[in-house]
Amino acid sequence: MRAPVAIALAALVVCAGASAASSKAVVREFRTPTGNIGCVFSEGFAGDAAPTIRCDIRSRLVPQPPPPKGCRLDSGDSLEISLFDHAILVCHGDTAIDPHARVLAYGHVFRRDGVGCISRAVGITCTNRHGHGFFMSRQSWRIF
Repeated sequence: MRAPVAIALAALVVCAGASAASSKAVVREFRTPTGNIGCVFSEGFAGDAAPTIRCDIRSRLVPQPPPPKGCRLDSGDSLEISLFDHAILVCHGDTAIDPHARVLAYGHVFRRDGVGCISRAVGITCTNRHGHGFFMSRQSWRIF
């Protein structure tokens, strides 16, 4: 079973030692009310200081996308948006779905440092301040 992203990210902080970047690391997890989608906001890790939000969907992305080029791990269930770039499909060996994460109720917004998500009964939409982002639900997904 894959470890939640927070555990993997916490390991990065421990490995990074006492650098200034790792001492300011922030991780926030949340999930949709059904638990089908789990997301992780992170920023401040060594080499990855820009804020990002990654969301995984337990039921997989429909239609199923091809794996990112060179991906030898899991894919087809995870999207990520950063502060500066377009959303991407994620090649990963962990999960952002934590059944103990706080619930982002339908109609509620998580926003921090230029990236954010809104949870709705039809799915979740995450964007950055430049208007780039993604939508995912049981029925469909898109990057914009």
